[in-house]
Amino acid sequence: MTDKVLDFSKKRNENIEKKRRTFERILFQNFLGAYTVIDQNGSIYPVSLVDISKTGCLFQVPWNPSRDTKMKNNEELNMRIYFTKNSFIPVFVNVVYGNEFVDSDGQTYMRYGCEFDQEYPTFGAMKSFIEFLFKYAEVSSIDKGDARRFFI
Repeated sequence: MTDKVLDFSKKRNENIEKKRRTFERILFQNFLGAYTVIDQNGSIYPVSLVDISKTGCLFQVPWNPSRDTKMKNNEELNMRIYFTKNSFIPVFVNVVYGNEFVDSDGQTYMRYGCEFDQEYPTFGAMKSFIEFLFKYAEVSSIDKGDARRFFI
């Protein structure tokens, strides 16, 4: 008899988190665009969302230390989360940290972790969207082609 006791709830939560992150990456890379206004002239720069949580998000931008300027901690950004080509939800975020990161494509990026301004009126829509992502990861199944589907 073994002395190890399996913690099924811990393993289940790990699997849900893995599914959520996989789903987010697919969603962010193929369906959602994110743009952020990062200067006072209102110029819009595309960013790549990497992760999202109930309190904040992580995004990355291509990085060249010889020409790019790092955003400061506590800098407020107006972020646009596009759900269609022409419509978006504006949210405000505060930069918490920024770290250089070399992605699997060999490209160097600066990754910024940000906290949502939850007092901004549009955060309610983002909160619902984030809750959907978490719930989807919890209850969704992977289609392995192993079941017949009948449509009437």
